[in-house]
Amino acid sequence: MRPPGDAIRLDNSVRQRHFRIMQLSAPRHSLLDDAQGLIVGTLLVAISVQLLSAAGLVTGQIAGLALVASYASGWSFGAVFFALNLPFYLLALRRMGRAFTLKTLAAVALLSVFTETLPHVMSLGPIQPLAAAILAGVTAGAGLLALFRHGASLGGVGIVAVWLQDRHGIRAGWVQLGFDAAVFALAAAVIAPLTLLWSLIGAVVLNVIIATNHRRDRYVAR
Repeated sequence: MRPPGDAIRLDNSVRQRHFRIMQLSAPRHSLLDDAQGLIVGTLLVAISVQLLSAAGLVTGQIAGLALVASYASGWSFGAVFFALNLPFYLLALRRMGRAFTLKTLAAVALLSVFTETLPHVMSLGPIQPLAAAILAGVTAGAGLLALFRHGASLGGVGIVAVWLQDRHGIRAGWVQLGFDAAVFALAAAVIAPLTLLWSLIGAVVLNVIIATNHRRDRYVAR
């Protein structure tokens, strides 16, 4: 009888070969397809940041770290977010290729611009924190899905999560949720426990959406 570990490795190998065959035969997105995907995706995430900021909440991943740093220091979210992403671009270039890296750079730049611009063109009144958390999780989840499906991410742990899913079949949503636990541990120093709970609910909503819907065996357009 084949040892269980060998069976798992064989199953992963078969799935990876199947994915590569499907990917090679999948239709490519046009330049216009990718452009609208990046714009829509980053705009949705920027709206989620507005929702979180209005309720004083945080999220996970590098965006969460940027929000925590912004709350603690008073620095601009867009500037902190862009700076925190810089070390991850080398990993993207080496592991995911030039096209993915350039799209990710574009997505991060767009998000930085949108998060700086939106407060000047829209404002949110008082919003119940749990509602803000759920709505932010939904909009950010939809935005990240759009980016992932157009071969981009928002840098940081998203690069690692996409690489692990594409290469090793580990769900990106679960990778991100694990990283988020560390972000919320840091956030506990600057936000109240109940606020932290609402924020955690939003992060769970976001990552469940990613884990459920970002499936390379179901969506393989390039």
